[in-house]
Amino acid sequence: MPKSSNHLALARQWEMLKSIPSRAPGITASDLVDRLAEAGFPVSKRTVERDLVDLSLQFGIGCNEAPKPYGWYWLPGKAHDFSSVELTDAISLNLAEHTLRRMLPAQFLRGLEPRFALAKKKLSALEAHPMVRLRDKLRYVPTSLEQRPPSIQSKLFEAIQQALVEERQIDVRYAPFQGKAKDLRLHPLSLVLRGQVPYLLATTFDYEQVLLYAVHRFESVTVTTQAIRVPDGYSVDAELAAGRMQFGGGKRVQLKARLSDELATHVAECPLSEDQQVSYKKAHWELSATVRDSWELHFWILSQGAGIEVLRPVALRRMVMDRLAEALGNYNKQNSK
Repeated sequence: MPKSSNHLALARQWEMLKSIPSRAPGITASDLVDRLAEAGFPVSKRTVERDLVDLSLQFGIGCNEAPKPYGWYWLPGKAHDFSSVELTDAISLNLAEHTLRRMLPAQFLRGLEPRFALAKKKLSALEAHPMVRLRDKLRYVPTSLEQRPPSIQSKLFEAIQQALVEERQIDVRYAPFQGKAKDLRLHPLSLVLRGQVPYLLATTFDYEQVLLYAVHRFESVTVTTQAIRVPDGYSVDAELAAGRMQFGGGKRVQLKARLSDELATHVAECPLSEDQQVSYKKAHWELSATVRDSWELHFWILSQGAGIEVLRPVALRRMVMDRLAEALGNYNKQNSK
């Protein structure tokens, strides 16, 4: 038998031993077939029955022979602790490890390290299994221009995570974009990863307003002994639903625009809102959608170039016209040199 087949048989039998209950009436061969299939080991009932007989010669498992169907269980005092990870869990852990390492506090990761190691070891031993090869077939690609993550001091990030876990206030020195560094007392509430950039949602000093702070702009972070104060009704999900991470005031507007054929196809497949409508009128595709008036919306519209003409709101149309005119002016300056 090839080495890879031996590994698969051993992994299958390991899953079986983990599924056997510690007392009678036990588990039937048919039930084990179903559990093995869920774990990624589709085999016949006859194969399971042969495995059970072989395993009973090496481990303290017995068979309840009456009445049928026969049930298998651990004999008294013979049950084992099979600390392992299932194949499907190993694949999920392996795929999620990168993101988890970026988000979870160090003390949480320490608890997961043995699981990460077990997952890698199991996948390495079972590399011939078709489910293991799934990890080489799944990838995430951002829809925007790919950028490298900002540089973040690991000690500062760990201090923020610690404060979130312990719900403690932090003294920080924060350097906003194009601004002077400030000394602040923050009440950290939530950590949100937006693309490659982590942001801290927090209140400042004794104010109730929740603000956003880019983690890479912290120059120093000190965890205090004082507990945070959470604003009444605060919820990170409510903040996200209100468009907090779109960098806007949260105001909803009715966007109306003319679209190119390509952009009309794209937004028809990936709508901007639940109430979006795309229709063909007067030789043009027209879009109508309720969206949040935010920096993210402005950025998206400007990134479409000639593929979109904003009709409403009028203020948004004027803003886009001014930004495009400014951009055209920059190109004209270069051409005149």
